[in-house]
Amino acid sequence: MAERNNPTHQQQQQRPSRANRTVVPSSTFLQKIQSHAPNTTQFLGFLLLFFVSAATLLILTGLTLTAAVFGLVCFMPVIVVSSPVWFPICTFLFLTAVGFLSVCGFGVAVAAGSTWMYRYFRGMHPPGSDRVDSARTRIYDTASHVKDYAMEYGGYLQSKVKDAAPGA
Repeated sequence: MAERNNPTHQQQQQRPSRANRTVVPSSTFLQKIQSHAPNTTQFLGFLLLFFVSAATLLILTGLTLTAAVFGLVCFMPVIVVSSPVWFPICTFLFLTAVGFLSVCGFGVAVAAGSTWMYRYFRGMHPPGSDRVDSARTRIYDTASHVKDYAMEYGGYLQSKVKDAAPGA
């Protein structure tokens, strides 16, 4: 009876031990994983679906490769005889496609640049405008320093020229 009224005995009964506290979260974690895991029937169905799909794709790949080789063997004489016509046509089509894609790419670049400049001059601060502003400030500062330097030393050089050629 004395043990029941003892406060330390009551605290020990209320608090679970450390070993029990660490086991509980890991067991619930494992239970969650097991509850979402597929059962054997679902797993076998997935494997069957995978193998059937893989076999179908393998068969289609083999048929495609066989048809390509057979077509190349059958049409090779026609290709060799007509190659003087095909080469200029293919070259022309290739250059036309490259030119068209280049023009489209340059058009997109010009449109993007024009949009950026419009936003910059309207004060909308597009990405990179702070770098343009700092570059403009650096160029202006450099030009100002060069101008001051020229004003300061320009008169000095003119006086030296007059000393060297008094009649000038």
